[in-house]
Parts: sequence; C-alpha cells; structure tokens
Amino acid sequence: MKKKSFYLQTYGCAYNKVDSQIIREILNKNNFIETPIQNSYFIIINTCAVKGVTENKIMHQLKILSQKFFKKKIIITGCLPQITNNTLTKIIDLVPSFSAIIDVNSIHKINLILEEILKGKTNLIIKSEKKIDKSKFLLNYPQNNTTAIIPISEGCLGSCTYCCVKNSRGISYSFDLENILNQVKYQLRREKKEIFLTAQDCSCYSYNGLNFIDLLKKILTLNQRFYLRIGMINPTFFIDFFDDFIKLYKNKKLYKFLHIPIQSGSDEIIKKMSRNYEIQTLKEKLKNLKKEIPELTLETDIICGFPGENQREFTETLSFIKWLKPEILNISKFSPRPGTPAKKKPQIKSEIIKKRTRELHNLYNRTKLEHFRKWINWKGEILITKKMKNNLFFGKNIYYVPIFIKEGKIGNFIKIKIEKMEGSYLLGNFH
Repeated sequence: MKKKSFYLQTYGCAYNKVDSQIIREILNKNNFIETPIQNSYFIIINTCAVKGVTENKIMHQLKILSQKFFKKKIIITGCLPQITNNTLTKIIDLVPSFSAIIDVNSIHKINLILEEILKGKTNLIIKSEKKIDKSKFLLNYPQNNTTAIIPISEGCLGSCTYCCVKNSRGISYSFDLENILNQVKYQLRREKKEIFLTAQDCSCYSYNGLNFIDLLKKILTLNQRFYLRIGMINPTFFIDFFDDFIKLYKNKKLYKFLHIPIQSGSDEIIKKMSRNYEIQTLKEKLKNLKKEIPELTLETDIICGFPGENQREFTETLSFIKWLKPEILNISKFSPRPGTPAKKKPQIKSEIIKKRTRELHNLYNRTKLEHFRKWINWKGEILITKKMKNNLFFGKNIYYVPIFIKEGKIGNFIKIKIEKMEGSYLLGNFH
C-alpha cells in the first residue's frame, strides 16, 4: 500500500461528479495514484445531502469504513458535513479517527491537505468562505467517455423551505464566462461530443451583465460538432425567458430537452415551498412549448407529502402530471432536511406519503411507455455515447431519446431507423 494512493467514492448529482473529477486530477498531477479501496492509503468520500435516504446511506457507509478500514486515512467532503453543525457532529461521532473534513470551497487544496496528513496531522476541519471558479480547472474525462460535464456556477438564489443544499453551497456564484468557453473548447478538442452544463440552478447564471441565455448563445456559436444539454432550470426563469428558449431550441446543437423541477401541481404548496411561480402561468408556457416542439423531452421533479399537503392539493399534482405527461419524472418522498423551515412544520404520516408516491408512480408508468412507442419507425441521426454490458451501443437523438443499436462506435454521429421496442428499450439499426 503506497502512501500516495487514494480511493474516491462519489454520491449525488452531476455537480458532485465534477467536484470529484477536480479532486482526482489535482491529486494525479501531484503524484497521487487512484487505486481500489483495499490498496489505498487515503479514502475520500464525496457526500450528498439532498435526501434523507441518501444521508442515511452515507452515514451507514461511513460507519462501516471507520470500522473496517480504521488504519486508513478517511477524508470526507461534499455537501453533507456543511448543512448543519449537528450533521458535522454526527459525522465526527461516526468517524472519530477521521483525517480531514473538507468543505466544497476547499477541494482545490486537496493535495496540500493530504500532504499535511502524511506529516502526521489528523482531525483537520477545512472550511473557506471564499468561493472558487470551478470552470477554470480543465477536466480530463476518460478517453472512452464522449460526455463532458461542465460547471457554470455554484449555489442558489432561491429560498426553498425544503432544501438544505444552499447551506453548503451558499448563494449563487457564477463562473467567468471565458473560463466556461475555454473549458467547452478544451473538451471539444479532446473529441467530447456531448456537453452537459451543470449547476444547482443553471438559470441563476449571471456574469458581467450576461445571463444564462447569453451563455448558451455563445457556446452554440462554436463551430465544432456536438450536442449541448441544459442542466436544471428554475420554472420562474423559464417563464420569464420563454421566447428566448423557443429561439434557442431551433439550434441544431441544442438537445430538445428541458429539466424544470415543478415539485407540486398546487399553488398552495408552491407558496409553502417559497417557490415564486403560479401553476396556471407555467402550464400555459409549457403548452406553448409543446406546440412549438412536440418531440421535446421534458423532465420534472415532484415531492410527495410536503408538510401541509392535503388530499385536494395532491390531487392537483396528479391532475397536472396527467396533463403534462413528462417523459422523465423524478418522484421523491418528502424527507425533512436539517436546517430547513419545512423540518419544523407538522409532518405528514409516512404511510400517507408512501400511498401518494405509489399513485404518482402508477400514473407515470402508464404514460412513459407511450413516449417510446411513438418513436418506432423514426429515422434520423443519433450520437453514440456508450457501449453497454450486453454489447449493445447506446445513443441519443437531438430530442434526447435513448436508443440502442447492435453496432457502432462511441463518439460517432450515425443515421439510424428505430425498428422496434423491447420492454422499455428502443432498438434501432443503420439507415
């Protein structure tokens, strides 16, 4: 076991994957070597705090690691240690021999921190109030991976009563536009063909008088061949800049894909969540969007069992989803998060939350296969992004529809015809 060896485990969202990639590359450049956990000297856990179930999973894993690998140096980073002081104390109790706990603003110091640990220091708690521009770190994603995830900002401007992520990520800080463009150009030079923009809320982006729409326009003017995917955006921004989105979706490089977390179909619950939009206004915009781009893939999120949600308000959510028929629906059982106003409210019984979650899943399951069936006999271009374990190749068309084919090459744009559907998979062939 070499002292400059590390194992890195990542929980959570695309943004956490970016943070882990930054950690990995800084360590690699400073002569640290990534190894399997059994061979590593350092164990680095990049945590997530969005859901209670994820927190429980991570806490359980930390307890096991502390017991099984007590001779190794354990470093904990990510959102979880930063959401409240109580959460930090819980982690310290679970891993009393921890080597370092590092906040999300200090990951660029990871090599220096590990060097200090090698000198004998332990129980380090590293926290910085100064945010860093994470787009400036040129990321070397694996050659066999045609996708590059690029951060554009960190933090949020919202004040949602259920969310604890702002406690760790802070108020929105937008990255230098030129750094972002340089990162995109760098990834394209490395033959990445799929660019994912990520942030806690992409629509918060604002730099030197330019907003998220301006950033998209600049990226889409680049000459190379690629597909660009927009990360999650706030419904309010979508409403305010609807006409701009319609124009942008005409661009052949932009995935016809929208991830807009609606969270509830009830205006009353939206207000209790401190989210500033009205369902009817949003519905009108989405109706117009579907009219302009009927093939668009729409993803949304719903929280079941938010404190105070009665049966009528939940029925409004069911009705809204029945109307919307999103291609992708992320359903979460409400779990009270530390340090949030919603945690202090009277909670709905777990059996009621489970029942509502089941109802919503059943509704979604009845409609999602319809989305795939309508693509049978479609002819057009896809980008191949992966080779699967069953030896099929995986790709997506410009409408972000997942398609499998028997032959291909990662990173290639190819013309295909979707011939059939097996289970919930669309199968295509060269055309």
